[in-house]
Amino acid sequence: MIGTYNSGCAALIIPILNRASGGSVAMVSPGNTLICLTQASETCDRGEPDRYFPAGRRNYARVVPNDAAQGAGLAEFARREGIRRPFVLHAAGDPVSLGQGMTFRLAAAKLGMRVAGFEAWDPEAKSYTRLMQEVKRAGADAVLLAGLLEQNGPALIEDKVSVLGPNQGRVKLLAPDGFAQQATIDDAGAVSEGMFVSVPGRDPEGLPEEGETLVSDLEQEFPDQPVELYAPYAGEAAQVIVDAIGRGGDTRAPVVDALFDTEVEDGIVGSFEIDATGDPSVGPITVSIARQSFEPIEETAPEPSLVSAARG
Repeated sequence: MIGTYNSGCAALIIPILNRASGGSVAMVSPGNTLICLTQASETCDRGEPDRYFPAGRRNYARVVPNDAAQGAGLAEFARREGIRRPFVLHAAGDPVSLGQGMTFRLAAAKLGMRVAGFEAWDPEAKSYTRLMQEVKRAGADAVLLAGLLEQNGPALIEDKVSVLGPNQGRVKLLAPDGFAQQATIDDAGAVSEGMFVSVPGRDPEGLPEEGETLVSDLEQEFPDQPVELYAPYAGEAAQVIVDAIGRGGDTRAPVVDALFDTEVEDGIVGSFEIDATGDPSVGPITVSIARQSFEPIEETAPEPSLVSAARG
């Protein structure tokens, strides 16, 4: 199986494929970033990640870095931007959003930043003016939105700018990959300008030769649509699966064995290995700024010690 796109879906599907009749089915995701699918963390519930593998053997891997790497990379970028008192907001009732907020908070603390606050926003709220006024009273110099654009993101961005000023002013606005899509700019409009977003992995414009070829092919096939970040990663996930089948044959267990013996050299998204947890060995993070579209401004590879601190 190639997928899933969202971590919440993967949490439901991994154990089904793991205990499938006839043996565990290999699964490779191009977009899941939730740490707890593969690694224990302060952000995880009891029993994670072992509960996803009831057969006792792992069958799931991903080709994109998890949220510990993303939280560490975005915190590192924030510090270089001069941010010292970020206020972290996460979408209420969403464990992925909570996890992303916590990884950023832990990494920020490791880097010496003082987190001004850590609060949930209600995706059903009609206004976030009071919430942003709380951020203002806390003396924050940045706001992190850990969640999805679809969780009332445009209203959050609008009220942030209304209360705290433009995003390139005294109070910066940051978000992880849930906001890193053209729809953020299209739906929020001019108030999104200057917003920083991170994505796990490389931007399509910064890929090696094989990745550039795939992006070019996609642009020719779909000329009116942007090539989003996870499109090349979906291609890489497919290539990893095809390669595992090529080495493992036509039965499930050897394919799973081959999956966890994956070494990619100069692939679609670069060179990496799949480690024992199912994670890629290399985890660059790309930070972009909102203008008419999201323009990449920096790729960073956070130190392992900072990634470990973000994981908790």
